[in-house]
Amino acid sequence: MSRTRAGLRKAATLGFMAATAATLYPAAKADAQGISLIRDTEIEALLNDYSQPIFRAAGLGTGRVKVRIVNSDSFNAFVMDGRNVFMHTGTLMQAETPNEVIGVLAHEAGHIAGGHMASLRARIAKDQTRSLLVQLLGIGAMIGGAMAGGDAGREIGSAGQGVMMGGNEVIMRGLTAERRSQESAADQAGLGYLNATGQSGLGMLRTFERFAGQELFMDAHRDAFWRTHPVATDRLARLRQLVESSPNYNVKDPPDLQLRHDMVRAKISGYLEPPSVVFNRYPHSNTSQPARYARSIASFRQGAGGVEQALAWVDALIRDYPNNPYFWELKGDILHKSGRSREAIAPLRRALQMHNGAATLVRVQLAQSMIQTKDPAMADEAVKLLRQAVQTEPDNATAHNALGQAYYDKGQFAQSELARAQGLFYVGAVKQAQEFAKRAQGGLKAGSPDWVKADDIINYKPQT
Repeated sequence: MSRTRAGLRKAATLGFMAATAATLYPAAKADAQGISLIRDTEIEALLNDYSQPIFRAAGLGTGRVKVRIVNSDSFNAFVMDGRNVFMHTGTLMQAETPNEVIGVLAHEAGHIAGGHMASLRARIAKDQTRSLLVQLLGIGAMIGGAMAGGDAGREIGSAGQGVMMGGNEVIMRGLTAERRSQESAADQAGLGYLNATGQSGLGMLRTFERFAGQELFMDAHRDAFWRTHPVATDRLARLRQLVESSPNYNVKDPPDLQLRHDMVRAKISGYLEPPSVVFNRYPHSNTSQPARYARSIASFRQGAGGVEQALAWVDALIRDYPNNPYFWELKGDILHKSGRSREAIAPLRRALQMHNGAATLVRVQLAQSMIQTKDPAMADEAVKLLRQAVQTEPDNATAHNALGQAYYDKGQFAQSELARAQGLFYVGAVKQAQEFAKRAQGGLKAGSPDWVKADDIINYKPQT
C-alpha cells in the first residue's frame, strides 16, 4: 500500500475530526459515536496550553494526543483511543478555574498512558467469548432438561438458567472491578502528572467531589461525567488524602490563565447559549472583558438588528485591547456571516498576522471571504491560503471544499474536482468522493501527484 493510501485509510477512520472555519463552527459529526464536534482557534489554543505539559509528563509526547471539543452542555470528558481526549463544552462552562479542567485532562491522560482503553477492549472480547461458552453450557443444560422431562428435567432446566444468569453476573462483576481499578489508577497517575508540572490536584478533587453524591440517584438523573467516571467513597477518600498531602496543594492558577479561561467560557456562552441567557449571565452592569465579549457575540446572534450593535461593541474591545487577535477574528466572523465578505478581509488578515500565520482556521475563513467577493484579483491569494491550510491540516474538509471553489472560479476544473473529492472523503462521504475523483482524473496527467491522490480515493476500500 502506498504511503498516500495508508494516510487515506487513517484519515477516513478519523474523518469526523475534519476542520471547519474559524470561530466556534461545528465540525463534521462523528456518525459512529454520535459525537458533534466544534472547532475554534481560541479554545483549542487554551486546551493545548492546558494539556501539553500534562501529556509530556505522562510520556505521551508533543502532538500525539489531541483534545477535541464536543458540543454538549453536560460536564464530561472521555477517551476512546490513545490519540484523542474528548472535552465537552459543558465542562469548560461549569469549571470555574483552569485547574479544574487541567485536573480532568490529567485523569484522562492517566487512562491513555495506562493503556486502559485497549485493556478494556481486550477484556470485553475475552468476556464475550466466555459469555458465549456460559450460554452454550446453560442452553445445553436446558435442552437436556427438556429431553429428560418430568421433575428431573425441570431441575436440569432450572440449573441451566442458573448457569447462564450466574455466569453473566460473574462476568459483569469482573468488568466492573476492572473499571474501578482503572479509575483509581488514572486518579493516581493524573495526580503524579500534576505534581510533576507543579500544579495542584485540588481541581481534580473538586470535580470528583461534585459528582460523588450522584451514586444515590437513578442513572437517568446522573450527570454524564458520573456515568463514565463512577465515584466510590473509598476512592474519593484516597484521592483527597493524596491531594491534600501534595506540596502543590495551595498552588493557584496564574491570573492571566484565569482570564483566558473566563474569556473562553464567555465565548462558548455567547455562541452556544440563547442570547437571553447570555445577557442574564453577563448583565450590562458587568463591565469585565469576558462579559463584554459574551454580549458582543450574543448581540450578533440576535439577528440583523443586533449586527451593528455587536460591531460597535467589538470595535470598543479592539480599541481597549488592540493586541487581542480573537477580537479582530470576531469582527471578521461577524462581517463574514453577515454577508459583508469584503469588509471581513481586513480584520481577518489582521488576526492571522497577529497569530504569525499559524492559525489555520483563521486562514480558511479569510480565504472564504476572498472567494465570496467573486473578485478575480483575490483568487490566487485565496488558493495560496487554502493550499497552506490543507498542508497544515490534511483532514480539514472545509479547507478542501473552499479550495475546490477557488479552483473552479479560476477555471481549473480538474483541480477543483479533486479538492472537492478530498473534502467529501474527509467527512466520510466516500462514494461521492470517488465520483468526484474519477471526474478529476480525466483532466489530470496520468501518474502526476494529483492523479495519484485521485486514484487513492477511487481505490479506497472502507474498513468493515
